[in-house]
Amino acid sequence: MKPYRLTAVMVGVLFALGTVAGVLSGAFTAPVFGAPDFPANVARESQSLVFGALCVLTMAFALALIPAVLFPLFRQYSEVLAVGAVIFRGVLEALSPIATVVCWLVLLTLSRVSGHGSGLDASLVTSLSTLILAVSDAASLVGAIAFNIGALFIYTVFYRARLIPRWISVWALVGAALYIAAQVWGMFDPNQLPLTLERGVGMLMIPTAIQEMFMAGWLIVKGFNTAPQVAAQSTGGRGLPAQAG
Repeated sequence: MKPYRLTAVMVGVLFALGTVAGVLSGAFTAPVFGAPDFPANVARESQSLVFGALCVLTMAFALALIPAVLFPLFRQYSEVLAVGAVIFRGVLEALSPIATVVCWLVLLTLSRVSGHGSGLDASLVTSLSTLILAVSDAASLVGAIAFNIGALFIYTVFYRARLIPRWISVWALVGAALYIAAQVWGMFDPNQLPLTLERGVGMLMIPTAIQEMFMAGWLIVKGFNTAPQVAAQSTGGRGLPAQAG
């Protein structure tokens, strides 16, 4: 068995699970937030919103586990980068989707209260709902920056250690830089529109979206490279121990 084969498969599965869960969350919540009678429809479509929230949490926890699973391997190459990946990709980035879910649940509560004769003015409910979504979008934007700083740590280790082909690591590093640029641009956007892959500067996020799914498949099928570790061990370097994941 290749060294750390199980680790590679786990990381690949977590990448895939996080991506699929993120896509499903959008599918569940798009009809809720895009409805012409929003926010009056939120309580009526509460199940879709809750399913979307659960998908967001699944995505957050799956992606947060990746640097934790990689840490024992990464620390043998660079403990600083390994810890940085855990902090930015495992902790800081996970706070963003958690904040998003909290905002959605608060929005759901507001919609239920306003629909039960609470006396809240309709325009006030709309304004509060818009504010809550703005907080959610801002959290996502900042979280995406932390996510990609963590990606820079992860793929720098991958590149230096040659654990995967270097062209995949370069692809990932370029994609992360473009992704960060898109988020920073979003901060300056006077309209403060949520970034999407389908339009405008949000298309800069496409390379990362494709790369992470491609790498997930690569790790599940191919695992990590072993030649660099063997070479390092044979020359007395700080290579990986020959152990299974």
